[in-house]
Amino acid sequence: MTIDEILKALSNVQEPDLGKDLVTLNMIKDIAIDGDAVSFTIVLTTPACPMKDMMQRASENAIKLLVNKNAQVKVNFTANTTSTRKDDQKVLGGVKNIIAVVSGKGGVGKSTISANLALALAEGGASVGLMDADIYGPSVPIMFGVRGERPMMKDVNGKGMIVPLNKYGIKVMSIGLLVDEKNAVVWRGPMASSAIRQFVTDVDWGELDYLVIDMPPGTGDIHLTLMQTVPVTGVVIVTTPQIVALADAKKGIAMFGQAQISVPIIGLIENMAYFTPAELPNNKYYLFGKEGGKRLAEEYDLPFLGQIPLVQSIREGGDEGLPSMVGNDELSKQAFRNFTAQAVRNIAVRNANIPKTALVEVVQ
Repeated sequence: MTIDEILKALSNVQEPDLGKDLVTLNMIKDIAIDGDAVSFTIVLTTPACPMKDMMQRASENAIKLLVNKNAQVKVNFTANTTSTRKDDQKVLGGVKNIIAVVSGKGGVGKSTISANLALALAEGGASVGLMDADIYGPSVPIMFGVRGERPMMKDVNGKGMIVPLNKYGIKVMSIGLLVDEKNAVVWRGPMASSAIRQFVTDVDWGELDYLVIDMPPGTGDIHLTLMQTVPVTGVVIVTTPQIVALADAKKGIAMFGQAQISVPIIGLIENMAYFTPAELPNNKYYLFGKEGGKRLAEEYDLPFLGQIPLVQSIREGGDEGLPSMVGNDELSKQAFRNFTAQAVRNIAVRNANIPKTALVEVVQ
């Protein structure tokens, strides 16, 4: 066996999402051959790549079929998370992808989606942060069981920076960690916008593959402030199957499609899609309507990221500070894993095919 023969064989293995072969994409490195033994490394576009096992099997089969049927193939993996951000980016310079999770209205489970998306990304091996940007109704402290905790401060190049909490392997920051939860945050728009800027510029997020931002409901000041401050990689739209929720989700879709904003939509996730009781795990009861989110995605030609069931353990885990991805309910965990896998694939495709998002400039 020769290196050229190995590369020729691997040129028949496609990266499923990007639609090109591993060799053309320069994803193969460190080929080593010793008799019938061959090893090499595939450089993934993200540590959380859901197609890893498929590429491994395809690579092994290609070498055995096209080079040496007795080959002992060892496939190693590393990752270089793709990003459209420049290396010299001043704001959040160490963050490769900024993902905003949005909804047109409250009560659709946006924070639950954000928390479990962040945890599922981390489970796949990515370095992840979760920013709770819902100034008026922060729920991340409850969902992560950190109520009453306060972040530390550190000096970074002469500037005082807030150190996010580390919980379940991800970095977490919320306005709920800075104010007494018994007090309402009674701020006008400019004050809320200033707080969001500080969460971006005065928090030491460090090096991250993904920063997931749990946005407040609606389409207002905070959304514009965020997009004026950092180039958002893309947004995930959250809805339930209800007609009322779908009507508001359309406004969110319209906002990010405007020419002066034009932030890519990674996809739409349908939460509370159906109810499955624990004693009847194969039954589905469509309490809020059936597949409304799926139809909305089709109507707007958006990627559909899947359905999350209405399961009691999801609600209980959020209330107890134990999100589904670190709980024991395999049904809900698998639903979040499937959703995250589809989102990761869409982010990789977005980074490969769409130019980087520009900062939004709002003319007064």
